[in-house]
Amino acid sequence: MFTFREQTQVDDLGNGVTRRILAHGGGMMAVEVTFEKDAVGPLHHHPHEQLTYVLSGRFAFTIDGETHEVSAGDTLYKKPDVVHGCVCLEPGVLLDTFTPQREDFINP
Repeated sequence: MFTFREQTQVDDLGNGVTRRILAHGGGMMAVEVTFEKDAVGPLHHHPHEQLTYVLSGRFAFTIDGETHEVSAGDTLYKKPDVVHGCVCLEPGVLLDTFTPQREDFINP
């Protein structure tokens, strides 16, 4: 399956955050999330495994009560149901991979 960026939809999540579903099917999904400086990804949890790759920018990420600053090239792993969130310190873009795919993103 091919997904061409120019054919994907950008969803404005508000407060300086946008989301673009890049590809999904079966048991996994790739999502690009763009943050303006000081935008917040609020603490939350979900039943999916998640990998986050920092494409650009700088973020303070909290995972299971532990906070670290991350930047381009860093990767974060979130177990199912672990509480996590971030604050954007410098404008940036994250690539999130979920398994299974986030049905709540596809069918809100």
